[in-house]
Amino acid sequence: MWKDYINSISKDYFFKPPASNAEIIQITKELNVELPKKLFELYSETNGVFDRFDCPLIWSSSRIVKENLFFRSFGDYKDIYMPFDHLLFFSDNGCGDLFGFKILNGSIQTEDIYVWNHEDDSRTWIASSLEVFIEGWITGEITT
Repeated sequence: MWKDYINSISKDYFFKPPASNAEIIQITKELNVELPKKLFELYSETNGVFDRFDCPLIWSSSRIVKENLFFRSFGDYKDIYMPFDHLLFFSDNGCGDLFGFKILNGSIQTEDIYVWNHEDDSRTWIASSLEVFIEGWITGEITT
């Protein structure tokens, strides 16, 4: 479903083999949050989505763990940014801003996507779902 959906928007993206159950469980375990259903389904089809320059539209499962743990634990950021444990980042714009789902009471309760701006620490709603985010980012309707 996800590969077909992305290919219907643009043929310029490629896909990795699906994430293993162990890789998906590692996200949940390391970050203490269940993946949203649609992101789980995407990882079950492909372990990340990449453009022809190997830049990710959607991070791999290992990068989602690495980046989220970094932002949640980097000591210097605690003095200048609000906490990051209320967001599950899954992508970036290549310039420092990150895209993610909002975590509320230990779970992701809506499909809404937010962008974190690294310059002013704002967290702004940007899309109503993963599909809207992907289409908007590929077509340029969503910019940061």
